[in-house]
Amino acid sequence: MNAQDRDTLASAGRQLGTAVIQQDYSSLQGTLLPAVAQQWEGIRGVIEQGAAYVKGGQVQLNALYSLDATSLTAPADTQFFCSNSNGSMTVTIAMHSLPPGKYAVILGYVVGSPAPGQPPTATVGQLGFILGLEGNAWKLGGVFLRPGVLDGHDGVWWWERARELNRQNAPWSAYFAYDAARYLLLPVDFISSPNLEKLGQEQAQVKNSPAEAFPYSVQDGARTWKIDSVHFDPSLRQADLAVNYQSTGVTDPAAVRTEAIAVLSAFLKSQASLRPNFHGLWAYATRDNKATPVMELPMAQIP
Repeated sequence: MNAQDRDTLASAGRQLGTAVIQQDYSSLQGTLLPAVAQQWEGIRGVIEQGAAYVKGGQVQLNALYSLDATSLTAPADTQFFCSNSNGSMTVTIAMHSLPPGKYAVILGYVVGSPAPGQPPTATVGQLGFILGLEGNAWKLGGVFLRPGVLDGHDGVWWWERARELNRQNAPWSAYFAYDAARYLLLPVDFISSPNLEKLGQEQAQVKNSPAEAFPYSVQDGARTWKIDSVHFDPSLRQADLAVNYQSTGVTDPAAVRTEAIAVLSAFLKSQASLRPNFHGLWAYATRDNKATPVMELPMAQIP
């Protein structure tokens, strides 16, 4: 894009970012694309949930992408290939059911938020916007917010940690550390870059990883627990893992909790390297193909 278009888009991104940080809902709702006006409550929910890691910070934009979909004749799944000025790097943006028109994606950081234990210029939040051109004005089509750090560390740290854990022959910890890195390196999941492709290749090369380990059985004395899946779960803004296991069907709350703790304890004994490398575990009990969240426990509270 030319310099004038870039400046216009950057100005829109900074204004939207400031409105998100300040929780200025009236301004944000007033900038919505007509096509997403009915989705306002969902967009507002994203902003409210992300308030904790952007409050008091300042917006720092780091990527602007212009997407021309005017050749479309109807909404369609569309890929855009965006190269930098010298063509040395190409980023792929995949949009679902995109109507004809002109769009933009803006990515940025929130820095300087007074988070405990972080320096005053730390990256504490990530944000992303989808914009659509309505007349001569950029209108808001979507908002994405993520923390910039988990357990006090950013995506680069988690990537380096994943490599170190792999060298230490701790494949499960390495695998999920790669997941943490990916989550912290971009605020959206619809963009692929050479950097992220390299991360994915490294993760795929981890031997004896959980990628093909399920269903996974762990021993608890005479009992065997079956675990259907384990995945990275940052929903509490912590580097947690979610353990989905097959429940015996107990319904009493005390028994449900006892069962969950037994599963989590047996799981950690089978994969001991996870305990020092992640914050805690979520327990999800599965019965009759229905998964129910039971609780989240920090590692120190799991026997």
